Amino acid sequence: MTEMLQTEPPRRGIRRWPRAFSYSVAGLRACWHKEAAFRQEAVFAVFMIPGSFWLGTTAVERILLVGSVLLVLIVELVNSAIEAVVDRVSTDPHSLSGFAKDLGSAAVLLSLVTVWLTWGLIAWERFT
Repeated sequence: MTEMLQTEPPRRGIRRWPRAFSYSVAGLRACWHKEAAFRQEAVFAVFMIPGSFWLGTTAVERILLVGSVLLVLIVELVNSAIEAVVDRVSTDPHSLSGFAKDLGSAAVLLSLVTVWLTWGLIAWERFT
């Protein structure tokens, strides 16, 4: 009879946070190293997030400005995950693979439109 491997019971509650955090940091690092689009958007975020505290005059405006920038990074991470899974399954051309990748790309585009609209409308209101 095979011997059952003794494993550590799953961590629950606050005890799982350090490991979950380390997985999240590893995901950010991997995306930084492998995805040029994520790097470009992250560099823009480094300038735009501090700029949101200058452009926005209220807490709500600042949250909208920062949130729209963070949304682009979040959607880019999800898009990269979709692309990685599709490529893991097969690199052969397939209509569903292309469809999944196109949908991820469309989501990134819509998040960028959200940034343009948010920043444009708040800037318009402030400077006119």
